[in-house]
Amino acid sequence: MPRTIKLKTSVPWEEIRVTDADWLKADVTTMVRMLHNLNLIRAFEETVLELAGESLVHGPAHSSIGQEGAAVGAMAAVRTGDQINGTHRAHHQFLAKALNHATPDTFDPLAGTLGEGMQAVVQRTLAEIMGLEQGYCGGRGGSMHLRSRESGVIGTNAIVGGGVPIATGVAWSRKRLGRGDVVISFFGDGAIHQGAVAESFNLASLYELPILYFIENNQYAVSTTVAEATRETRLAARGQAYGIPAFTTDGMDPLAVKITTEKALSILRAGKGPVIVEADCYRFFHQNGPLPGSAFGYRSKDEEQKWRERDPPDYMASRMIEVGHLNKSQTEKLRSEARAAVERAANNLLEPDGNRRRIKPELWPSRSAVDHGVRGDMSEFDGVRYEEKEDHSGDVVERKFIDLVSSVMGRRMEVDERIFVIGEDIHKLRGGTNGATKGLIERFPDRIIGTPITEGGFAGLAGGVAADGHFRPVVEFMYADFVYVAADQVLNQIAKMRHMFGGDLPVPLVLRAKVAAKSGYGSQHSMDPSGLFTLFPGWRIVAPSTPYDYVGLMNSALLCEDPVLVVEHIDLYQSTGPAPLEDLDYFIPLGKAKVVRYGTDFTVLTSLAMVWPCVEMAEQASVGAEVIDLRTLDRASLDWETIGASVRKTNNVLIVEQGTQGTSFGGAIADELHRRFFDYLDQPVKRVVGGEAAPTISKVLDLAANASDDDILAGYEDILSDSGRMSRDAAE
Repeated sequence: MPRTIKLKTSVPWEEIRVTDADWLKADVTTMVRMLHNLNLIRAFEETVLELAGESLVHGPAHSSIGQEGAAVGAMAAVRTGDQINGTHRAHHQFLAKALNHATPDTFDPLAGTLGEGMQAVVQRTLAEIMGLEQGYCGGRGGSMHLRSRESGVIGTNAIVGGGVPIATGVAWSRKRLGRGDVVISFFGDGAIHQGAVAESFNLASLYELPILYFIENNQYAVSTTVAEATRETRLAARGQAYGIPAFTTDGMDPLAVKITTEKALSILRAGKGPVIVEADCYRFFHQNGPLPGSAFGYRSKDEEQKWRERDPPDYMASRMIEVGHLNKSQTEKLRSEARAAVERAANNLLEPDGNRRRIKPELWPSRSAVDHGVRGDMSEFDGVRYEEKEDHSGDVVERKFIDLVSSVMGRRMEVDERIFVIGEDIHKLRGGTNGATKGLIERFPDRIIGTPITEGGFAGLAGGVAADGHFRPVVEFMYADFVYVAADQVLNQIAKMRHMFGGDLPVPLVLRAKVAAKSGYGSQHSMDPSGLFTLFPGWRIVAPSTPYDYVGLMNSALLCEDPVLVVEHIDLYQSTGPAPLEDLDYFIPLGKAKVVRYGTDFTVLTSLAMVWPCVEMAEQASVGAEVIDLRTLDRASLDWETIGASVRKTNNVLIVEQGTQGTSFGGAIADELHRRFFDYLDQPVKRVVGGEAAPTISKVLDLAANASDDDILAGYEDILSDSGRMSRDAAE
């Protein structure tokens, strides 16, 4: 018979329960403020549901009624500098953190009304949920996207689990700063099953980050019970797999949550994080709106009543009366003042409209501000030295493209200590799989961060670091197709942060993505992501085609306060071209294309690895093609001045892309060309692009999936035959 050995995990997993003695010795001032916040949040949430019932809230109103104890208890344990984020149901967490930040040390909840700063928190939060300009995000975030930098709220998130990698990144940033700050990421029982959460657990444990993953287990993901979603219903057990200490507690008891959170934070502040806390609680209403879950048939009225008997504001008030901290009249005063404070806030935002109420018209944001903050104003570039190759003041020699990739990164890391690089295998293999970080691990051993295979996790971590504002992450995806693994973080989080949270949040992040077209790596490693990124507002996109341009464009990417995708093609890595011998400090402006071959017959718009084939085919065919290297591809950075000057001269346009039709962005450019320059065009804009199918392993099919030199020549012949012009050499 085999011998069985019982194994134990390396970290504790404990349940924490408070006793009567804990209630007796609790600090009375702190407890009164906690009860005050409980009542204020409850009154706030009841008002939100009331306003939603009057159609005065546009969008969802995810009530936290029943869950206030978890937020208030946890926030009673944190410092002002500590950071938090949450998910779509986060009014209670936001208010608890923001109110604590705005509360003067001298404030006595029993002595009178809220102070000016506290009242402002209530009104601005309500205004944000109603979509008004005076809200924390100018009304853009609403109920689900609440952010207050001054209060330490990173920003709540509508994607279940989507904010967890971002909070993990803020924890990485705060650990590097060395201020002793911690981060709390709130999420629910539904999010625990998301891959983003698992990846974050692993990264936080690996890097020993000061983050508390706080699970508000309210028993239901919309209508699905925890038992229907997982075999292991004790959610804090997840910590055992990642070496993360975990604690469970009663989320309906604010004091129990406070004591549990204090224990967790003591571990984090000692540098032994991360930690998980699971707080069992209950949302009294349905996923959204003022009806209970029983109205939809997925839970019983008896179940709801059982949880109602431990309603956090009532429970805490009764316990404080029991131990003599308060009397009944004082608890009633706290409740009435809370209702009055929220009523004052609502009255400041509303006015009578017959027998109804309406939002005061002057409080809405201006329609003209709809695009404010999609990207920054690029004022960070004021005074930089822009220099094209033809005007370069230093020595320019032939250099290999890939050597410039690592050289310019090393130079920027040398002069800007905020920059770090994160990605898979970048610390090994003599600079990663292609040598892009060659020599950097030796020079910057703590700033070249090799990761597990967790694209969503480390991309989201980098997004959190960027949004925290103290460091500049450079994310390397080994292959561009891996963007799809991290799609939520890259396209739904990082891309939208600045605009969603009010327009004034810099997100300085560079994402390097390698395109391996025609390399034989098949359908899932070979495509260009540029067309995908052009669909999502927020990203700037650069596509360098020469070693010289790579240096200038990467310098601009690393200075930009917006996220920048740098597309790199493996066909160019081993190529050589003119590049500076020593000077790596010049810039090439984002939004500036370059004419690389002059001609008068037709304009060719192209980028990346197709630039020089377009030039070579024009020379081979002796046609008057004017070839423009777009260099920057996002819609805000297309250089319509250079493009327009060429179109007015040639009256014909051919767009040349190497990749497949599905991820092509040439159609969008063609559409805009027709809108802007219709009167100058002798014929519709034409295109050269790859096939419909993704590249495959077979060499023949791989090459056939991408546009080739022959396709370029065919495109030249087509546009000339339809233009009614004879081809002629561009030099004439």
